[in-house]
Amino acid sequence: QEQLVESGGGLVQSGGSLTLSCAASGSIFNIYAMGWYRQAPGKQREWVATMRCAGSTYYADSVKGRFTISRDSANNTVYLRMNSLKPEDTAVYYCKLVLPFSEIWGQGIQVTVSS
Repeated sequence: QEQLVESGGGLVQSGGSLTLSCAASGSIFNIYAMGWYRQAPGKQREWVATMRCAGSTYYADSVKGRFTISRDSANNTVYLRMNSLKPEDTAVYYCKLVLPFSEIWGQGIQVTVSS
């Protein structure tokens, strides 16, 4: 059974940094893309960043220049480095794997940025 496990969340002051990790386990092949999403209280889940299998990266305007998505292909792990964090970045962050015929979501991890 394929599974994603996120780690690295927590509480940080405004202007601080965090790195989220998302480790995939199980029989996972031919990953099309890996991405991060977030959902703040009372808001819909929104896209944050994506890395396609060829390595190209894409970011939401709200995080561009502050967040960096990267991967360790050998270990099927994707990272989200978050710098210059703002209180509006507070949310539950989810990672997602896009496979040929399915998507896998992580369980989510809380990131709280205090002002």
